[in-house]
Amino acid sequence: MSDDSHEHQSFETRAIHAGNTADPLTGAVVPPIYQVSTYKQDGVGGLRGGYEYSRSGNPTRTALEENLAALEGGRRGLAFASGLAAEDCLLRTLLSPGDHVVIPNDAYGGTFRLFAKVVSRWGVEWSVADTSDPASVRAALTPKTKVIWVETPSNPLLGITDIAVVAEIARSAGAKLVVDNTFASPYLQQPLALGADVVVHSLTKYMGGHSDVVGGALIAADAAVGEELAYHQNAMGAVAGPFDSWIVLRGIKTLAVRMDRHSDNATKVADMLTRHPKVTKVLYPGLPDHPGHEIAAKQMRSFGGMISFQVAGGEEAAVEVCNRAKLFTLGESLGGVESLIEHPGRMTHASVVGSALEVPGDLVRISVGIENADDLLADLTQALG
Repeated sequence: MSDDSHEHQSFETRAIHAGNTADPLTGAVVPPIYQVSTYKQDGVGGLRGGYEYSRSGNPTRTALEENLAALEGGRRGLAFASGLAAEDCLLRTLLSPGDHVVIPNDAYGGTFRLFAKVVSRWGVEWSVADTSDPASVRAALTPKTKVIWVETPSNPLLGITDIAVVAEIARSAGAKLVVDNTFASPYLQQPLALGADVVVHSLTKYMGGHSDVVGGALIAADAAVGEELAYHQNAMGAVAGPFDSWIVLRGIKTLAVRMDRHSDNATKVADMLTRHPKVTKVLYPGLPDHPGHEIAAKQMRSFGGMISFQVAGGEEAAVEVCNRAKLFTLGESLGGVESLIEHPGRMTHASVVGSALEVPGDLVRISVGIENADDLLADLTQALG
Protein backbone atom coordinates (compact mmCIF):
# COMPACT_ATOMS: atom_id res chain seq x y z
CA MET A 1 0.00 0.00 0.00
CA SER A 2 1.09 3.59 -0.50
CA ASP A 3 2.29 5.46 2.58
CA ASP A 4 0.12 8.58 2.93
CA SER A 5 2.59 10.15 5.39
CA HIS A 6 4.90 10.91 2.46
CA GLU A 7 2.18 12.15 0.11
CA HIS A 8 3.06 15.85 0.37
CA GLN A 9 6.84 15.44 0.38
CA SER A 10 9.04 16.17 -2.62
CA PHE A 11 10.12 13.33 -4.88
CA GLU A 12 13.70 13.31 -3.64
CA THR A 13 12.53 12.99 -0.03
CA ARG A 14 10.06 10.21 -0.83
CA ALA A 15 12.73 8.29 -2.74
CA ILE A 16 14.86 8.15 0.39
CA HIS A 17 12.23 7.78 3.10
CA ALA A 18 9.04 6.11 1.78
CA GLY A 19 9.00 2.48 2.91
CA ASN A 20 12.35 2.96 4.62
CA THR A 21 11.31 3.01 8.27
CA ALA A 22 13.96 2.34 10.90
CA ASP A 23 14.17 -1.26 12.07
CA PRO A 24 12.15 -1.49 15.33
CA LEU A 25 14.51 -4.04 16.87
CA THR A 26 17.88 -2.30 16.34
CA GLY A 27 17.09 1.14 14.94
CA ALA A 28 18.94 0.33 11.71
CA VAL A 29 18.19 3.19 9.30
CA VAL A 30 18.20 0.85 6.28
CA PRO A 31 15.54 -1.91 6.12
CA PRO A 32 17.20 -5.27 6.84
CA ILE A 33 17.46 -8.04 4.27
CA TYR A 34 14.97 -10.60 5.56
CA GLN A 35 16.57 -13.60 3.89
CA VAL A 36 13.94 -15.98 5.17
CA SER A 37 11.37 -18.32 3.68
CA THR A 38 8.90 -18.74 6.55
CA TYR A 39 7.89 -17.04 9.82
CA LYS A 40 7.09 -18.23 13.35
CA GLN A 41 3.40 -17.93 14.15
CA ASP A 42 2.04 -17.11 17.60
CA GLY A 43 -0.50 -19.90 17.55
CA VAL A 44 -2.32 -21.09 14.45
CA GLY A 45 -3.12 -18.05 12.35
CA GLY A 46 -1.26 -15.73 14.72
CA LEU A 47 0.85 -13.88 12.18
CA ARG A 48 3.36 -11.20 13.16
CA GLY A 49 2.84 -8.27 10.83
CA GLY A 50 0.89 -10.49 8.45
CA TYR A 51 3.93 -12.50 7.35
CA GLU A 52 3.67 -16.26 6.94
CA TYR A 53 5.69 -17.23 3.82
CA SER A 54 8.01 -15.10 1.71
CA ARG A 55 6.30 -15.71 -1.61
CA SER A 56 3.21 -14.13 -0.10
CA GLY A 57 5.06 -11.34 1.66
CA ASN A 58 8.53 -10.38 2.84
CA PRO A 59 9.38 -7.27 4.89
CA THR A 60 12.22 -6.20 2.58
CA ARG A 61 9.98 -6.54 -0.47
CA THR A 62 7.21 -4.70 1.36
CA ALA A 63 9.56 -1.77 1.93
CA LEU A 64 10.32 -1.62 -1.79
CA GLU A 65 6.66 -1.97 -2.76
CA GLU A 66 5.64 0.88 -0.45
CA ASN A 67 8.43 3.00 -1.91
CA LEU A 68 7.34 2.28 -5.48
CA ALA A 69 3.72 3.20 -4.75
CA ALA A 70 4.81 6.47 -3.16
CA LEU A 71 7.08 7.43 -6.05
CA GLU A 72 4.45 6.78 -8.74
CA GLY A 73 1.55 8.16 -6.71
CA GLY A 74 -0.27 4.83 -6.78
CA ARG A 75 -2.42 2.91 -4.34
CA ARG A 76 -0.45 -0.33 -4.56
CA GLY A 77 3.06 -1.24 -5.66
CA LEU A 78 4.22 -4.79 -6.39
CA ALA A 79 7.75 -6.04 -7.04
CA PHE A 80 8.61 -8.98 -9.29
CA ALA A 81 11.57 -11.10 -10.31
CA SER A 82 11.82 -9.27 -13.67
CA GLY A 83 10.03 -6.72 -15.79
CA LEU A 84 8.55 -9.46 -17.95
CA ALA A 85 7.33 -11.32 -14.86
CA ALA A 86 5.49 -8.14 -13.90
CA GLU A 87 4.02 -7.83 -17.40
CA ASP A 88 2.92 -11.47 -17.40
CA CYS A 89 1.13 -11.05 -14.06
CA LEU A 90 -0.55 -7.88 -15.28
CA LEU A 91 -1.83 -9.44 -18.50
CA ARG A 92 -3.15 -12.58 -16.81
CA THR A 93 -4.89 -10.43 -14.22
CA LEU A 94 -6.59 -8.01 -16.60
CA LEU A 95 -7.29 -10.28 -19.58
CA SER A 96 -9.31 -13.36 -20.43
CA PRO A 97 -9.41 -15.48 -23.61
CA GLY A 98 -11.11 -13.52 -26.38
CA ASP A 99 -10.00 -10.11 -25.11
CA HIS A 100 -8.05 -7.68 -27.27
CA VAL A 101 -5.03 -5.46 -26.57
CA VAL A 102 -3.66 -2.49 -28.50
CA ILE A 103 0.14 -2.55 -28.45
CA PRO A 104 2.55 0.11 -29.74
CA ASN A 105 4.37 -0.18 -33.05
CA ASP A 106 7.57 0.63 -31.16
CA ALA A 107 8.09 -1.43 -28.04
CA TYR A 108 10.64 -3.51 -26.19
CA GLY A 109 11.24 -6.78 -28.06
CA GLY A 110 10.53 -8.87 -24.97
CA THR A 111 7.13 -7.24 -24.55
CA PHE A 112 6.28 -8.00 -28.19
CA ARG A 113 7.44 -11.60 -27.77
CA LEU A 114 5.22 -11.98 -24.71
CA PHE A 115 2.18 -10.86 -26.69
CA ALA A 116 3.00 -12.59 -29.98
CA LYS A 117 4.37 -15.92 -28.75
CA VAL A 118 2.91 -16.47 -25.28
CA VAL A 119 -0.27 -14.54 -24.49
CA SER A 120 -1.74 -15.08 -27.97
CA ARG A 121 -1.60 -18.86 -27.39
CA TRP A 122 -4.36 -18.63 -24.78
CA GLY A 123 -6.73 -16.63 -26.93
CA VAL A 124 -5.83 -13.00 -26.37
CA GLU A 125 -5.81 -10.96 -29.58
CA TRP A 126 -3.67 -7.92 -30.23
CA SER A 127 -3.18 -5.30 -32.87
CA VAL A 128 -0.54 -2.63 -33.45
CA ALA A 129 -1.01 1.13 -33.34
CA ASP A 130 1.19 4.19 -33.53
CA THR A 131 0.39 5.36 -30.02
CA SER A 132 1.89 8.79 -30.72
CA ASP A 133 -1.10 9.29 -33.07
CA PRO A 134 -4.46 9.28 -31.24
CA ALA A 135 -6.29 8.49 -34.47
CA SER A 136 -4.18 5.35 -34.89
CA VAL A 137 -5.06 4.24 -31.37
CA ARG A 138 -8.78 4.80 -31.96
CA ALA A 139 -8.63 2.90 -35.24
CA ALA A 140 -7.05 -0.10 -33.52
CA LEU A 141 -9.80 -0.43 -30.92
CA THR A 142 -12.34 -3.23 -31.09
CA PRO A 143 -15.40 -3.97 -28.90
CA LYS A 144 -13.18 -6.52 -27.11
CA THR A 145 -10.29 -4.13 -26.29
CA LYS A 146 -9.50 -4.32 -22.59
CA VAL A 147 -5.97 -2.85 -22.48
CA ILE A 148 -4.07 -0.13 -24.33
CA TRP A 149 -0.33 -0.56 -23.85
CA VAL A 150 2.03 2.41 -24.16
CA GLU A 151 5.77 2.99 -23.88
CA THR A 152 6.82 6.61 -23.68
CA PRO A 153 9.60 7.32 -24.45
CA SER A 154 9.48 4.15 -26.53
CA ASN A 155 12.16 1.53 -27.04
CA PRO A 156 14.19 1.95 -29.23
CA LEU A 157 12.82 4.77 -31.42
CA LEU A 158 12.18 7.23 -28.55
CA GLY A 159 8.63 7.93 -29.64
CA ILE A 160 6.45 10.06 -27.38
CA THR A 161 2.80 9.34 -26.56
CA ASP A 162 0.49 11.91 -25.00
CA ILE A 163 -0.50 9.93 -21.91
CA ALA A 164 -3.45 12.14 -20.95
CA VAL A 165 -4.97 11.93 -24.45
CA VAL A 166 -4.62 8.15 -24.69
CA ALA A 167 -5.96 7.79 -21.14
CA GLU A 168 -9.15 9.52 -22.26
CA ILE A 169 -9.37 7.21 -25.29
CA ALA A 170 -8.99 4.21 -22.99
CA ARG A 171 -11.67 5.45 -20.60
CA SER A 172 -14.11 6.06 -23.44
CA ALA A 173 -13.50 2.50 -24.68
CA GLY A 174 -13.82 0.91 -21.23
CA ALA A 175 -10.19 -0.21 -21.38
CA LYS A 176 -7.25 0.08 -18.99
CA LEU A 177 -4.24 2.20 -19.95
CA VAL A 178 -0.92 0.58 -19.08
CA VAL A 179 2.22 2.71 -19.36
CA ASP A 180 5.72 1.26 -19.37
CA ASN A 181 7.61 4.05 -17.58
CA THR A 182 11.02 2.35 -17.66
CA PHE A 183 12.79 4.86 -19.92
CA ALA A 184 11.59 7.89 -17.96
CA SER A 185 11.45 6.60 -14.36
CA PRO A 186 8.97 8.15 -11.92
CA TYR A 187 11.36 11.06 -11.37
CA LEU A 188 10.88 12.30 -14.93
CA GLN A 189 7.27 11.24 -15.56
CA GLN A 190 4.14 10.39 -13.55
CA PRO A 191 1.74 8.40 -15.78
CA LEU A 192 -0.85 7.73 -13.06
CA ALA A 193 -1.29 11.46 -12.48
CA LEU A 194 -1.94 11.80 -16.23
CA GLY A 195 -4.71 9.19 -16.20
CA ALA A 196 -2.96 5.83 -16.62
CA ASP A 197 -4.35 2.85 -14.69
CA VAL A 198 -1.16 0.83 -14.18
CA VAL A 199 2.52 1.65 -14.52
CA VAL A 200 5.08 -1.01 -15.46
CA HIS A 201 8.80 -0.86 -14.71
CA SER A 202 11.83 -2.92 -15.41
CA LEU A 203 13.55 -2.21 -12.08
CA THR A 204 16.69 -3.56 -13.71
CA LYS A 205 17.15 -0.22 -15.47
CA TYR A 206 17.11 3.27 -13.95
CA MET A 207 15.43 2.29 -10.69
CA GLY A 208 18.24 -0.08 -9.71
CA GLY A 209 20.64 2.06 -11.69
CA HIS A 210 23.85 0.07 -11.31
CA SER A 211 23.51 -2.94 -13.64
CA ASP A 212 23.60 -5.32 -10.69
CA VAL A 213 20.01 -6.52 -10.26
CA VAL A 214 17.06 -7.82 -12.29
CA GLY A 215 13.54 -6.90 -11.23
CA GLY A 216 10.15 -5.60 -12.29
CA ALA A 217 7.27 -3.64 -10.82
CA LEU A 218 3.59 -2.81 -11.20
CA ILE A 219 1.99 0.24 -9.61
CA ALA A 220 -1.80 0.54 -9.70
CA ALA A 221 -3.82 3.73 -9.43
CA ASP A 222 -6.86 1.89 -8.05
CA ALA A 223 -6.75 -0.08 -4.80
CA ALA A 224 -9.09 -2.79 -6.12
CA VAL A 225 -6.94 -3.38 -9.18
CA GLY A 226 -3.93 -3.44 -6.88
CA GLU A 227 -5.56 -6.17 -4.79
CA GLU A 228 -6.27 -8.24 -7.90
CA LEU A 229 -2.66 -7.89 -9.01
CA ALA A 230 -1.44 -8.84 -5.53
CA TYR A 231 -3.61 -11.97 -5.57
CA HIS A 232 -2.12 -13.06 -8.89
CA GLN A 233 1.40 -12.12 -7.78
CA ASN A 234 1.07 -14.57 -4.90
CA ALA A 235 -0.73 -17.20 -6.96
CA MET A 236 1.84 -17.11 -9.77
CA GLY A 237 4.87 -16.56 -7.58
CA ALA A 238 7.40 -14.61 -9.69
CA VAL A 239 8.23 -12.29 -6.79
CA ALA A 240 11.31 -10.18 -6.17
CA GLY A 241 13.67 -11.79 -3.66
CA PRO A 242 14.68 -9.92 -0.51
CA PHE A 243 18.26 -9.19 -1.57
CA ASP A 244 17.16 -7.94 -5.00
CA SER A 245 14.52 -5.78 -3.31
CA TRP A 246 17.16 -4.32 -1.01
CA ILE A 247 19.48 -3.55 -3.94
CA VAL A 248 16.70 -1.72 -5.82
CA LEU A 249 15.76 0.25 -2.69
CA ARG A 250 19.38 1.36 -2.40
CA GLY A 251 19.46 2.40 -6.05
CA ILE A 252 16.24 4.40 -5.80
CA LYS A 253 17.72 6.65 -3.10
CA THR A 254 19.94 8.30 -5.74
CA LEU A 255 17.46 8.12 -8.62
CA ALA A 256 16.81 11.87 -8.77
CA VAL A 257 20.45 12.95 -8.88
CA ARG A 258 21.31 10.19 -11.36
CA MET A 259 18.47 11.09 -13.71
CA ASP A 260 19.52 14.73 -13.69
CA ARG A 261 23.03 13.73 -14.76
CA HIS A 262 21.79 11.18 -17.32
CA SER A 263 19.61 13.87 -18.89
CA ASP A 264 22.32 16.53 -18.89
CA ASN A 265 24.85 14.18 -20.50
CA ALA A 266 22.34 12.92 -23.06
CA THR A 267 21.51 16.49 -24.10
CA LYS A 268 25.19 17.13 -24.85
CA VAL A 269 25.58 13.83 -26.70
CA ALA A 270 22.45 14.40 -28.79
CA ASP A 271 23.66 17.87 -29.76
CA MET A 272 27.01 16.45 -30.91
CA LEU A 273 25.35 13.67 -32.89
CA THR A 274 23.08 16.09 -34.75
CA ARG A 275 26.19 17.83 -36.08
CA HIS A 276 28.19 14.72 -37.00
CA PRO A 277 28.45 14.14 -40.77
CA LYS A 278 28.10 10.34 -40.45
CA VAL A 279 24.87 10.52 -38.45
CA THR A 280 21.76 10.75 -40.62
CA LYS A 281 19.14 11.04 -37.86
CA VAL A 282 19.08 11.51 -34.09
CA LEU A 283 16.10 10.29 -32.06
CA TYR A 284 15.96 12.16 -28.74
CA PRO A 285 12.83 13.89 -27.37
CA GLY A 286 14.94 16.74 -26.02
CA LEU A 287 15.72 17.95 -29.53
CA PRO A 288 13.38 20.74 -30.70
CA ASP A 289 12.79 19.02 -34.05
CA HIS A 290 11.72 15.73 -32.46
CA PRO A 291 8.04 15.20 -33.39
CA GLY A 292 7.14 14.50 -29.76
CA HIS A 293 9.24 17.28 -28.23
CA GLU A 294 6.36 19.53 -27.13
CA ILE A 295 4.42 16.67 -25.55
CA ALA A 296 7.54 15.37 -23.82
CA ALA A 297 8.28 18.84 -22.47
CA LYS A 298 4.71 18.97 -21.11
CA GLN A 299 4.62 15.57 -19.39
CA MET A 300 8.28 14.99 -18.46
CA ARG A 301 10.58 16.81 -16.04
CA SER A 302 13.47 16.40 -18.49
CA PHE A 303 14.21 14.13 -21.42
CA GLY A 304 16.17 11.21 -19.99
CA GLY A 305 19.34 9.37 -20.88
CA MET A 306 18.31 7.26 -23.89
CA ILE A 307 19.26 8.19 -27.47
CA SER A 308 19.00 6.31 -30.74
CA PHE A 309 20.61 7.42 -33.97
CA GLN A 310 20.96 6.25 -37.54
CA VAL A 311 24.27 6.23 -39.39
CA ALA A 312 25.32 6.60 -42.99
CA GLY A 313 26.42 3.33 -44.55
CA GLY A 314 23.57 1.13 -43.36
CA GLU A 315 23.48 -1.83 -41.01
CA GLU A 316 27.12 -2.88 -41.25
CA ALA A 317 28.25 0.67 -40.50
CA ALA A 318 25.97 0.75 -37.45
CA VAL A 319 27.41 -2.55 -36.21
CA GLU A 320 30.93 -1.19 -36.67
CA VAL A 321 30.12 1.89 -34.59
CA CYS A 322 29.02 -0.42 -31.78
CA ASN A 323 32.18 -2.52 -32.13
CA ARG A 324 34.54 0.48 -32.14
CA ALA A 325 33.13 2.08 -28.99
CA LYS A 326 35.39 1.72 -25.97
CA LEU A 327 34.00 3.76 -23.09
CA PHE A 328 30.46 2.89 -24.18
CA THR A 329 30.19 -0.79 -23.27
CA LEU A 330 28.68 -3.04 -25.94
CA GLY A 331 25.82 -4.74 -24.16
CA GLU A 332 22.07 -5.08 -23.76
CA SER A 333 20.03 -3.35 -21.06
CA LEU A 334 20.17 0.32 -20.09
CA GLY A 335 19.83 2.76 -17.24
CA GLY A 336 23.05 2.01 -15.36
CA VAL A 337 25.61 4.56 -14.25
CA GLU A 338 27.89 3.32 -17.05
CA SER A 339 27.19 4.12 -20.69
CA LEU A 340 26.07 1.28 -22.96
CA ILE A 341 25.78 0.92 -26.74
CA GLU A 342 23.96 -1.69 -28.79
CA HIS A 343 22.55 -2.59 -32.20
CA PRO A 344 18.81 -3.10 -31.56
CA GLY A 345 18.14 -5.02 -34.78
CA ARG A 346 20.60 -7.75 -33.83
CA MET A 347 20.36 -7.53 -30.03
CA THR A 348 17.43 -6.30 -27.91
CA HIS A 349 14.93 -6.24 -30.78
CA ALA A 350 15.91 -9.34 -32.74
CA SER A 351 12.54 -10.87 -31.73
CA VAL A 352 10.61 -8.27 -33.78
CA VAL A 353 12.41 -8.86 -37.09
CA GLY A 354 9.80 -9.36 -39.81
CA SER A 355 6.98 -7.85 -37.71
CA ALA A 356 5.32 -4.44 -37.67
CA LEU A 357 7.76 -3.53 -34.90
CA GLU A 358 10.95 -4.22 -36.89
CA VAL A 359 13.57 -1.51 -36.33
CA PRO A 360 15.89 0.02 -38.96
CA GLY A 361 19.12 -1.86 -39.57
CA ASP A 362 21.18 1.35 -39.44
CA LEU A 363 19.97 2.15 -35.91
CA VAL A 364 22.27 2.40 -32.87
CA ARG A 365 20.87 2.78 -29.35
CA ILE A 366 22.86 4.26 -26.50
CA SER A 367 22.19 4.50 -22.79
CA VAL A 368 24.09 7.61 -21.72
CA GLY A 369 25.63 7.12 -18.30
CA ILE A 370 26.83 9.57 -15.67
CA GLU A 371 30.50 9.66 -16.65
CA ASN A 372 32.21 12.90 -17.66
CA ALA A 373 30.38 14.17 -20.75
CA ASP A 374 33.58 15.14 -22.59
CA ASP A 375 34.87 11.59 -22.31
CA LEU A 376 31.61 10.26 -23.73
CA LEU A 377 31.70 12.70 -26.65
CA ALA A 378 35.28 11.74 -27.45
CA ASP A 379 34.45 8.03 -27.48
CA LEU A 380 31.45 8.43 -29.77
CA THR A 381 33.46 10.67 -32.10
CA GLN A 382 36.16 8.03 -32.51
CA ALA A 383 33.57 5.24 -32.84
CA LEU A 384 31.85 7.08 -35.69
CA GLY A 385 35.22 7.45 -37.42
